[in-house]
Amino acid sequence: MWPRRWRVRAHDGGFTFIELVVTVAIVAVLASVALPLASLSVQRVKESELRRGLREIRSAIDAYKRAFDEGRILRKADETGYPPDLSVLVRGVVDSKRPDGARIYFLRRLPRDPFFPDPDTTPERSWGLRSYASPPEAPAPGADVFDVYSLAPGVGLNGIPYRDW
Repeated sequence: MWPRRWRVRAHDGGFTFIELVVTVAIVAVLASVALPLASLSVQRVKESELRRGLREIRSAIDAYKRAFDEGRILRKADETGYPPDLSVLVRGVVDSKRPDGARIYFLRRLPRDPFFPDPDTTPERSWGLRSYASPPEAPAPGADVFDVYSLAPGVGLNGIPYRDW
């Protein structure tokens, strides 16, 4: 028979202090592993949105240029064939080949840069603009929109700055 002090009684339930400390330590270790993974997941989602937004806007700019080259947009002598601003892609332009004055739309809505810090800024102002006349290494806005880029200062998970995507 066991000595009386070693016997466990049915009404002696619960955890010892050591068991509680070990449990809290295990939960703390698991939480410290999960938090970086969660922030990495958020960054991946934002980068995916950035890629998608850049692709949508660039495709719309290319479609505008194609419509200009096909003569569907009225030409002026000093124009390059690229949109004067990003809002034209959403507002649309009159199709010069249609007698009923129908409009050509290139985007349903303008996506915003997911890394732009101010949520109150319009989507058009969340992107950096590069005109046809500016060099690729020093993009600057001008009379038209040849390309867009992110104004975010960070670097992507792929090691390339967001500005260069």
